[in-house]
Amino acid sequence: MAAIEFKNVTKKFGNHVVIENINLKIKDGSFTVLVGPSGCGKTTLLRMIAGIGPQTSGQVLIDGNDVTEIAPGKRGVAMVFQNYAIYPTMNVRDNIEFGLKNNKIPKEERDILVKEASEKVGLEEYLDRKPSTLSGGQRQRVALARAMVKKPSVFLMDEPLSNLDAKLRVQMRVELIELHKKLQTTFVYVTHDQVEAMSMADTVILMNNGFIQQIAAPEEIYRNPANLFTARFIGSPAMNIVELNDGIRLGFRPERGILSDEADPKADFSVEGQVVTREMLGRETTYSVRDPQGRTYMVTGLDDPYKVDDKVYLNVSLKHIYFFGKDEQRIYEEDAQQYQACLEALRRGL
Repeated sequence: MAAIEFKNVTKKFGNHVVIENINLKIKDGSFTVLVGPSGCGKTTLLRMIAGIGPQTSGQVLIDGNDVTEIAPGKRGVAMVFQNYAIYPTMNVRDNIEFGLKNNKIPKEERDILVKEASEKVGLEEYLDRKPSTLSGGQRQRVALARAMVKKPSVFLMDEPLSNLDAKLRVQMRVELIELHKKLQTTFVYVTHDQVEAMSMADTVILMNNGFIQQIAAPEEIYRNPANLFTARFIGSPAMNIVELNDGIRLGFRPERGILSDEADPKADFSVEGQVVTREMLGRETTYSVRDPQGRTYMVTGLDDPYKVDDKVYLNVSLKHIYFFGKDEQRIYEEDAQQYQACLEALRRGL
């Protein structure tokens, strides 16, 4: 068991409160990704789990045990950093077993652990090579193998792919997902990249300004955002947001907008506009459309019938429209009175 729990946790640096009174549970065996903009508090949470940046108040529990007074090396966690932190003068084998030697693990046991870890990450052929002869992805695997030989109950990863090029990041994402399946242990992964979060996690924790905005599976957080921040942060291109009356805002995903040569009388939201840009992205095309008031909308689709400067109509059905109130929280259809006010604002138009 390696469930992690934060109970009323606050973290301060001097008088500056970074995290305030957070309560959070991370399931045993999950691949949980903490995502959000720089400075939102995600790495601070990770460091509190590791014990290298203890909380100011509250409790951090691993497997039901309060680890506040437990040293980082005794918590059963292993951390993989952005910069790999591997020793350039040592070969791959020595890097992987460095911590084992420090802990006086017998050589026979070290050999077995290094062999198991190197096989799982595909480094068997590179054990005698120096890090300078390896690619970025291979160096990252060395860091992973070094963490694995500790047999941790929790893997903590702080933006481990950010130094890799785009193609290698995609490859390493797949490898990390497969590694998680092999190890069947708890992964807690920090990134500012929502594509990484959505493609790797079984649970996404979205943060902003030290507060949790939403916790959900990737598909749920995309299809059912709880507030305006989530709606804007998750998704690429971002959700279109339009100001209505009375502080109400309307949102719809770019793939839900339909472009046509004329207004659709059946559409619940329809605006006239002009194609400003057109991006052909393989299977999909992304258009930016500007209406007469200067508002710009992003629209994606499989069809590619329009060119820059074409006049178009953007149409959206009510079933694909989200509403947000003055407090930036989502207004659901179940909130009958508030939702009716949203529909009335929509009918009055922009």
